[in-house]
Amino acid sequence: MRRLTAAVLAAAATALVLVSGNAVLNAGGQTPPQGRDTAATNLGRVDYGVCRGTDPDCYHDWGNFDPAAGYRVLVYSRTAGPRHAHLGPALPAGLNPPLTPAHAAQSALVKLGAEHNFAVDWTEDVTQLNSPGRLFRYNAVIFMSTTRDTLDDPAQTALRQYIRGGGGFVGIHNAFGTEYNWEWYEGLLGGANYYDHGRNQPGTVVTTSRRDVSTAGLPARWDFADEWYNLVPFPSDVRILAKVDEATLPDGATGGSGHPGHGRNHPVSWCQYYDGGRSWVTTLGHAVEAWTDAPMAGDTYFLQHVLGGIESAMGREPFCR
Repeated sequence: MRRLTAAVLAAAATALVLVSGNAVLNAGGQTPPQGRDTAATNLGRVDYGVCRGTDPDCYHDWGNFDPAAGYRVLVYSRTAGPRHAHLGPALPAGLNPPLTPAHAAQSALVKLGAEHNFAVDWTEDVTQLNSPGRLFRYNAVIFMSTTRDTLDDPAQTALRQYIRGGGGFVGIHNAFGTEYNWEWYEGLLGGANYYDHGRNQPGTVVTTSRRDVSTAGLPARWDFADEWYNLVPFPSDVRILAKVDEATLPDGATGGSGHPGHGRNHPVSWCQYYDGGRSWVTTLGHAVEAWTDAPMAGDTYFLQHVLGGIESAMGREPFCR
C-alpha cells in the first residue's frame, strides 16, 4: 500500500519539490516557470513500468551481494559508433585486456579502485555481460562512454536481471549515447537521453546537493570544461546532484541540432533507484585531461564526484542522499 501511495503522489506532482534541501524533479521533469527554462523540458513523462525514484522502497535487497567479500566493479566501454578519445583504441576481446596510456578513462577508474580499496575489471567484450551470474560478481557496472547499440539481446536481458536483483549502475558521459531505442535503458538513465551539445567549452558546475557522498566536500561552484549535454527527454523522478550554470558558457548551451539548452536548470549529474537497483549517472567526462594527470580546471573535483557515485552505487556508502 505504501508503494502504491508513493507512485500516485509522484504521478500527481506538478512542481519542483525540495526534500531536505535536495532538488527532486517532478514526474514531468518540470520546474516552475523561469523564462525559457521549461521550453525544452516540458515534454511529458514516460511510464517505464518499474518502481523508480528517490524512495529506497524501490530497491531490492535480496542478498545478492556480501560486503564481507569486498567490492568489485566492471567497467564496460564498448563502442558501436563514434569513440571518444578518452577511451583510446578499441580493446581486444576478453576480460582485463592490456591497457595503454591512451586508455585514459579506463586507467583512471582502475587507479581509483586501487586507491580506494575496490577491485576493477574492464572489458569491451559483450559476452562478458551475457548472463546475470557474470554480472552478480560485481557490486556495480560502469558504462564508460559506451556508444550506440553496444549490447546484444543476452546482455540486455542480463543487465535488466542484474539491476532487478539489486545491482548498481554508473553511467558516465556517452553512456547517454547508448541504446537509444531501448526504453528500459532510457529509464535507467533517469528517464533521460542525449539529444545534442555545443562545443567543448569551459563552464561552472553548481553543486545542488551537499548531502550525497558524491557531492560531499565539493565546492558550491567549480570550474570544469565539457560538452554540456542537452537532454530529451529531461530527467524525471531523480535527485539532481549537480548542474551547469549556462550563463558561464562562452558559446552558450545551444546544441548542434538546435536544442536551446535548459536555462537555469541544466543538470549534469543525478541519482535514482530503478527497477530494484541503484543508478548514478553523469554527463560529464568528455576531456582526456579529466582522466589524466594533465592539468585541467576541476579535474580533481570531477574524479571525487565519480568516486562517490561509484561507492554509493555499489552499496559501500549511502545512496542518493
